[in-house]
Amino acid sequence: MNNTSPRVAHPAFYDELHSATAADRDFLLSAPLIHTAFAGEISRAQYLGFLEQAWHHVRHTVPLLMALGARLPDRHAGLRNKVLHYLEEETGHDDWILNDIEAAGGDRLATARSAPNIETEAMVAYAWDTIMRGNPISFFGMVFVLEGSSAALALRGADAIQNALGLPDSAFSYLRSHGTLDQEHVQDLANILNSLDDPEDRAAVTRCAKAMYWLYGHMFRGINRNAG
Repeated sequence: MNNTSPRVAHPAFYDELHSATAADRDFLLSAPLIHTAFAGEISRAQYLGFLEQAWHHVRHTVPLLMALGARLPDRHAGLRNKVLHYLEEETGHDDWILNDIEAAGGDRLATARSAPNIETEAMVAYAWDTIMRGNPISFFGMVFVLEGSSAALALRGADAIQNALGLPDSAFSYLRSHGTLDQEHVQDLANILNSLDDPEDRAAVTRCAKAMYWLYGHMFRGINRNAG
């Protein structure tokens, strides 16, 4: 007699996560700076402010992925190759941002010496905490927010900002390259998320994604406050 319980079919978690975080995503997208950028009314100081804060969180991406790979439990051993792939793809993006800052007339050395806005620092701290103290699989909630937002906004935003400010193509390598890469990554991420069938893992990812939309939204609001 076979006593093995049948495997329970789960809904596609990627779609479920998208629906569960709709209100949180709206909070991010309602950030005034995003509307200012798309309307072609952004200032150079605001664009440089965005790049500076982007550098402060992007420079943590590779170390965070290294920590994630080291802390994944054996039941998620199959995801380690995915994390290695992300590591290869994300390496050097912080340098892209410094190059863009220089091309836009900013000071790359001053950026590297600067402290992040408190909103950006809180977002980075949450990412580290969720890997080091919580369920490390939660980090894919941050990936969901940043890659999804980038794929949806980066290329359009780059065009609008460049038209408004008249800056060279060399000032938009981060937005344009990242936007293109993240469009490619979205399906990979969907496959990872849809492979998660543990309710606790799904709840942890959802919690992280909701928090990241809130923190990322405040990061954009902090840029507006500091750049003027």
